[in-house]
Amino acid sequence: MRALLSLHLFRRLGIAGAPRSTRSGISGNGMAKGTLLKMEREWMTRLRWRMRGAWLWPCFAALTLADGLLLHYLPIYGEGPGSVVGAVLIAGFLNLFVVAVLAPVGGRRLRRRRPDLPRFIADNYAGTTLVVGVAVAVGSAGLLHRPVVAAERQAEAAAIASVHNYVASSADPEFRAGLAGLDMIRVDDDVYRSCVPGRDPKRWLCMFVKTEQRPAGVTVDTDRVPNSAYRAGSGFD
Repeated sequence: MRALLSLHLFRRLGIAGAPRSTRSGISGNGMAKGTLLKMEREWMTRLRWRMRGAWLWPCFAALTLADGLLLHYLPIYGEGPGSVVGAVLIAGFLNLFVVAVLAPVGGRRLRRRRPDLPRFIADNYAGTTLVVGVAVAVGSAGLLHRPVVAAERQAEAAAIASVHNYVASSADPEFRAGLAGLDMIRVDDDVYRSCVPGRDPKRWLCMFVKTEQRPAGVTVDTDRVPNSAYRAGSGFD
């Protein structure tokens, strides 16, 4: 009875391996009890291997989401991908590359040390370890890059404050109402181009702001073209 229950369980789990003679023997051919127990042990061993190798894809799904959130809220470059969806997509492609390309290599190396491991189990172990390693690397890189992001945001805040002060005290009154639509791009290290819209949508009040000094220095740009014209063709931030 125990062997029959085990056979039913393995069939439900999709575990192959019971020969035809075994199945027919269980149904009435009088197979010896010792053979049934041996087959049961073999099936249990296969089940244990499958359960041990079942960590890769749950880890892949969970860590891809975690990596995406890390890339968005703790970027490893600049301001990051710009959205949670974009960050998760980047993390998904990275983890897919790791699983498809690096996991088989790691699995072969693991089997050299553990020849008893089936190939798919070794690949799963290696893939799980690698996706965990990617998550650790992304988090560590984000922490290392965090001071850079903080410094950039501080510089942007200083530039915005200087532009507000200049427009409020020295610019034509028509631009004061446009401060809410202030547009700023970074053109160099510690240099921003800030533009404020006026009555004419094609003629903005634009300024170069240098944040290497405190307070940030403001120089009016004679070119009144808005930043959108430069951003489209030059790749400015």
